[in-house]
Amino acid sequence: MLSWSIGQVTVTCIQESQADVPPGFLIPGLTAEAVAAIDWLDPRFLGEGGLLRLAIQALVIRTPDRLIVVDTCLGNDKFGREIPNWNGLDTRFLEDFAAAGFDPGAVDTVFCTHLHSDHVGWNTYRSGDGWAPTFPNARYLLGRTEFDYWDQARETGHGSTPAVFADSIQPLFDAGLVDLIELPHQVTDEIVLTPTPGHTPGHASVEIRSQGQAGLITGDFIHHPCQMAVPDLAEVADTDAALAGETRRRLLADCADQPILVIGTHFARPVAGHVRSDGAVFRFEV
Repeated sequence: MLSWSIGQVTVTCIQESQADVPPGFLIPGLTAEAVAAIDWLDPRFLGEGGLLRLAIQALVIRTPDRLIVVDTCLGNDKFGREIPNWNGLDTRFLEDFAAAGFDPGAVDTVFCTHLHSDHVGWNTYRSGDGWAPTFPNARYLLGRTEFDYWDQARETGHGSTPAVFADSIQPLFDAGLVDLIELPHQVTDEIVLTPTPGHTPGHASVEIRSQGQAGLITGDFIHHPCQMAVPDLAEVADTDAALAGETRRRLLADCADQPILVIGTHFARPVAGHVRSDGAVFRFEV
């Protein structure tokens, strides 16, 4: 398992799956030739033929007194997802979670950066004919703006939202485990959930500061390091492309040339690195 220390805080990556996709699948208009021209791009972030390597993974934060899971991947036995190979999964996520030394019962906080299906799936697991919270002793933090947006989408039957709510969100409310929060939100002395809208209306990222060191868990304001070279290009699932581009540029500029460890929620291994200025855009050093 990959793990990083930020002062007294540790962040551990639990990967559920990985896939190589054509650049245009993620960013319409981005070609394999354009990706190949990004000369600083670490080849570990690429598949053959200029494919973009993307991971689906959770980040587990241990502070001196808290155990927090950020984003819970796709989950097993879930159906009704719009991407066909996200349905009916049977992964080793929970086994890998335990192998990394974590007990689901010891988790006290779960935070979903947004409510897309690949960030909420292990909120629950199949239990008989229904769904039970995977982390039964945790408070599940959901941004109120984010929840309200997708709750309306659920009511109108938008895409996979009704299925996602039915198996991964509503059971948490039924169990009384949800806290709807306003952003920014201070979780601990070291952890702040900060608004980074555009990909979704209430999207948030996770700032970590401890003993003079700093880190940032991105969520989906950026999906792949190549976007640092083309920060203004919209990602296919951005709900507000212009705002997403503004957020991406702002966060990258804030991190550029600073000792801030950037942990990419969808970045393949090695996952984390530092943002550097590169003329009018940015590059990623690992």
